[in-house]
Amino acid sequence: MRQPMRGPVLLAYAAFVFVGVNAGVTGVLLAAQMDDYAVSRATLGLTFFAGSAGFVLAGVTAGALIQRYGTRIAVATGCCVYALAALYAATRPAFAALVVLQVASGYGVGVLESVLNAYLSALPDATTLLNRLHGFFGVGALLGPPLAAAIVAVASWPTVMLLLGVVAIPLIACFLIVYPRAGPDPAAAKPESPAAPESPAAAKPESSAAAKPESSAAAKLESPAPGGLAGLAVRQPGVLLGAALLAVYVGLELGMGNWAFGYLVQARGQAAVLAGYAVSGYWLGLTAGRFLLGPTVTRLGLTASGLMWTCLAGVTVVTTLTWLLPGKAVAAAGLVLLGFFLGPIFPTAMAVAPRLTTARLVPASIGIMNAGSVVGGSMFPWLAGAIAEGTGVWTLLPFTLALSLLQLLIWGPMARRVGAHPESPSRVTGSVART
Repeated sequence: MRQPMRGPVLLAYAAFVFVGVNAGVTGVLLAAQMDDYAVSRATLGLTFFAGSAGFVLAGVTAGALIQRYGTRIAVATGCCVYALAALYAATRPAFAALVVLQVASGYGVGVLESVLNAYLSALPDATTLLNRLHGFFGVGALLGPPLAAAIVAVASWPTVMLLLGVVAIPLIACFLIVYPRAGPDPAAAKPESPAAPESPAAAKPESSAAAKPESSAAAKLESPAPGGLAGLAVRQPGVLLGAALLAVYVGLELGMGNWAFGYLVQARGQAAVLAGYAVSGYWLGLTAGRFLLGPTVTRLGLTASGLMWTCLAGVTVVTTLTWLLPGKAVAAAGLVLLGFFLGPIFPTAMAVAPRLTTARLVPASIGIMNAGSVVGGSMFPWLAGAIAEGTGVWTLLPFTLALSLLQLLIWGPMARRVGAHPESPSRVTGSVART
């Protein structure tokens, strides 16, 4: 990696470990908060909706924030909003205030994620960098639960929030020091033609159509519109496909993560302790896939699109075999492999985002895709639970298979748009950008 880029990239990795820890502590804190506030699971669930609302708001506004203030201020702002929300939560506010705080917390985390995804998507070797970025999220998510459990055992849940708020403060300072005032922001780059259905000839890298300056359609999309940059981004089919893909992906990932334990115990007769280890293996596989599968596929000479096809096919095959083959060991091993193939899908979708839209709209488009992932992450796990409640927990794997096939259906037309705008050699080979 070129030296000027090393600091910002490493700081992005550290920030995603922090974001992962924040996500990982949630499960531990829920039980303590229910006891503290004497509320039911359904009532405490209001915090989920509030956090999701904040995250969606961040996705819609991240592009405008980057365009107006740049990556440096935008990412520091997201971290600052999160820090203030966490420090206030550490005072153990009234329950209504805690719910409202989740909007601010979700907004801060959403801005952090959207801005850092946009920043790395503009760098050479973006696919590898983004897979590592989300791999470090997995590292944080694995560290979060034992850390929170240890703190709650000797103190209280507000102490966990105090620790997270305090850690966020030096992160803000690091963002302001390390990130350049001007950098490889997609919003600052020269606009390119938006990804749109093209003739086979136009889809070739050497085609004159692919080398043209922005078309009149692109110029039209760059004109002011209701909703600003987000309004422009959401009008582009490629961006909507990306948001739909991530909605299904996150719904599948969280649905399996949330309900796999019950499936293993009730449908496969697995012992509770072993089922818990298997679910941990699922999340470990998700993290390992992001670190290992991307570089392996790259060494085999495949592009980001090839990596996506490999992962989607792997998810479908593993889900099918796990469903059809009997046995406890098969189910546990299938869960780990499913996580392994799922892992690279989200970061790879972020890596190809610049080829779905114009350069100016990349941050807004990534924000829209992030927002779509939150919607899917709320809807599909709920639907999986409702079906299991009415029909039986055995439905988890056929439901997951249906989502995996839906991912393939969405990726087909999305891949054609990505293929119409190939990566530049520097982005594919990463000859000067290896970390």
